[in-house]
Amino acid sequence: MKSFVRRALGAARLDAETYEEVEADVSANAQAALMVTLSAVAAGLGSIDNHGAGGVLWYTLAALFSWYLWAAIAYWIGTRLLPGAHTERITASCCARSLSSAPGLLRIFALYPPLALLVFLLSTAWMLVAMVVAVRQALDYCTTARAIAVCALGFPFYAIGLALSLAAARPWPM
Repeated sequence: MKSFVRRALGAARLDAETYEEVEADVSANAQAALMVTLSAVAAGLGSIDNHGAGGVLWYTLAALFSWYLWAAIAYWIGTRLLPGAHTERITASCCARSLSSAPGLLRIFALYPPLALLVFLLSTAWMLVAMVVAVRQALDYCTTARAIAVCALGFPFYAIGLALSLAAARPWPM
């Protein structure tokens, strides 16, 4: 568990070495899945004030789906449309991209209503920047510009997924 916390902090600090470490660790799949899941649960819990306890499941699932859609699209764009000279489809690590969701853990602070929107916007922006670092490392890009392009093309799918979940949401009776 110590390495999980260390990796989560390293990912949140945008430490490229942390992303490389996770990419090289074939046993990191469970930690990667846990990071994305905890981030999504934090988003769900952060919605309690606006949508009640029943909304937690809705927003958790919406955050999971949207993030995985974004990661899959970023992988496809990065390996098919914008591959670098050293990009290999087989080795492009999902674990590294999963760690980029670490800043999403801050969404738990949306439980405090005056900060909810600010927390959501800042954590989402931070996750976007973390995804750029993760994509750069996982796809072995020589420059950050290509990783920015991949994330800029994939991020709207994440944002649309979250926006649709907000539009479809309603207070849930418990």
